[in-house]
Amino acid sequence: MSALADRLRQLIRPGDTLWWGQTTAEPLTLTRAVTAHRHALAQGARLRVFVGIAASDTLAPEQADAIDFFGYAAGGAHRRLADAGVLDILPCHYSHLPGLIRAGVLPVDVVLLQVSPPDEQGRYSLGLAQEYLPAALEKARVVIAEVNPGIPWTHGGVHLRTGDFALCIDAEHPPLEQSRSAPGPAEQAIARHIAALVEDGATLQLGVGNLPEAVLAALHGHRDLGLHSGAVGDGIARLAEAGVLTNAKKSVDAGVGVGGILMGSECLRRWAHRNQQLALRGTEYTHDPEVLAASHKLAAINAAIEVDLTGQINAEVAAGCYVGAVGGAVDFLRGAARSKGGLPIVALPATAKGASRIVARLSGPVSTPRSDAGLIVTEHGVADLRGQPLSRRVRRLIDIAAPEHREDLERQAYETLRRCGAAFNQK
Repeated sequence: MSALADRLRQLIRPGDTLWWGQTTAEPLTLTRAVTAHRHALAQGARLRVFVGIAASDTLAPEQADAIDFFGYAAGGAHRRLADAGVLDILPCHYSHLPGLIRAGVLPVDVVLLQVSPPDEQGRYSLGLAQEYLPAALEKARVVIAEVNPGIPWTHGGVHLRTGDFALCIDAEHPPLEQSRSAPGPAEQAIARHIAALVEDGATLQLGVGNLPEAVLAALHGHRDLGLHSGAVGDGIARLAEAGVLTNAKKSVDAGVGVGGILMGSECLRRWAHRNQQLALRGTEYTHDPEVLAASHKLAAINAAIEVDLTGQINAEVAAGCYVGAVGGAVDFLRGAARSKGGLPIVALPATAKGASRIVARLSGPVSTPRSDAGLIVTEHGVADLRGQPLSRRVRRLIDIAAPEHREDLERQAYETLRRCGAAFNQK
């Protein structure tokens, strides 16, 4: 057993529940040590690990021989866990996680962290993520950290000192990066539609994935945009460096962009380092309904797997596989709906592998109810569902479906509305 594994065995007890930062905030040296030596750490009592979105291949189905995996998402490589049936899904709003932790409903015994080198005052920054980690730190018996020189020192939220760690080691790996593929024609068209809706001075919230980055690229002709988002990607850094993202018009945290986690590459980390115009905050703040409602022209832009003809949204299951999460979309859509001049937007390509993503009936759960649907955007246009009865919703959604699927959706529309007790004029 390695020296690190031996130290971990002294700190991690059989049956413990472990938490760590998701995506780019994963402390790779520590998580790889835990999974490699899981049998010695569990000692027959099994460990539990909370799972978020993955940016690495650290966790694998075969590790379920000693680890029970549970979590709110199956993003990235964690889809392998869901597909193998070893990930116990927690179907809750992302904003509920800190409260569930503090109430003891979600147990936390050990927190593994990736932190920046300390500043002149000896304070370590969580660097890339605050999110639900502050709540987990409050409840943890043991906090173990790895110091990574590639992690930026960021403002906002919790900062720690050497005495807060039961163990602190040097990182053996560079920071993880959230890879993105180049946007295709459909994503670019969607981005143009959304950019046309967003006004100068708006405050941006963006979900995760390729589509938000395409939207950000389409906003370079705007002025004085602001940031209040859970996820922050490379496109935000590029907007800021281009002088488009100034946060000058924000009604809350004027002059400062707010985020929960940095999910990008070196350009994002470099921009974020000691940047006083950026503050990373915990989930209770980034998703706070009052803060969102008070935000100036909040444009909430989130993705989905499919939308039915009445506006119900599935963001969790595709083709019978759990690939997404309930996440924070409902919080942001409701906040944008209450924000003066806000835009509650859900965007998705009209098709996936030839199948329509505007559907008569969802193939998965209702992640966002139709009562919270606002503007649905595909490459074929924008369906504004706000204040619209079911019959008009159906018509507007069919109009932004892929043309080759519209006739079939027309045929299914009557049955869809009949189930809802509504009328539908097919003319």
